[in-house]
Amino acid sequence: MNTANTVDTGRRLPAIKVLWPQFAEQSDKEGWPAARFLATIAEHEIAERGRRRVERHLVEARLPAGKTFDTFDFEAVPMISKAQVTALAAGDSWLGKGANLLLFGPPGGGKSHLAAAIGLALIENGWRVLFTRTTDLVQKLQVARRELNLEAAINRLDRFDLLILDDLAYVTKDQADTSVLFELISARYERRSMLITANQPFGEWNRVFPDPAMTLAAIDHLVHHATIVEMNVESYRRRTALERKRGPGRPPSHATPKTVAD
Repeated sequence: MNTANTVDTGRRLPAIKVLWPQFAEQSDKEGWPAARFLATIAEHEIAERGRRRVERHLVEARLPAGKTFDTFDFEAVPMISKAQVTALAAGDSWLGKGANLLLFGPPGGGKSHLAAAIGLALIENGWRVLFTRTTDLVQKLQVARRELNLEAAINRLDRFDLLILDDLAYVTKDQADTSVLFELISARYERRSMLITANQPFGEWNRVFPDPAMTLAAIDHLVHHATIVEMNVESYRRRTALERKRGPGRPPSHATPKTVAD
């Protein structure tokens, strides 16, 4: 066999390169037909490619460590069931349509944890995700605008099926030009999905965008085809501190999910 072809095949089909000798030996011993042998090594190659793809997507997603459904306290938000978020984590019902998911609630209520857990599950289901603090992304887009490269920077984010913007309400218009955030929202509207966490209701978003008209337009783009989850629960960090002082027990809390119709 040509050496160059062997090297190229090993690079393109690394799992087959490693596994075919042992499967060939097993095939000879058990008398497999050729079709079974080829199907077996092909299945392993496909599985290995899927594993490597998930690994790459996890690295680029920049998800906070340890934030999974298993570590999320669903009892603290009893109106959100694991079945509901598992359905969201499949992605098929909303990511393909460019729909959005908005999580509202006070600081420490689990919004970022839930967002990251959904992002992780989506990656495992084959989607591409980016998790970022909203302030960090706004700063990067502001740099891109100064360098006359904003459109290209926004276009590069198109490779992500879901963009998770954590803590949107921490962005304030008095810090810098936040119109770049509006341009990002407008560019992704009805094409690519966004998951946004915020500790302030829509009525407070006038502090984020430069003017009322832009605020209304941004909200309109986001809520159209959106699922809104209101996580009106006590801060997990505060609750944990109190429980350490008083022993077992948890104050009542609730969350109210709702879907905004077209």
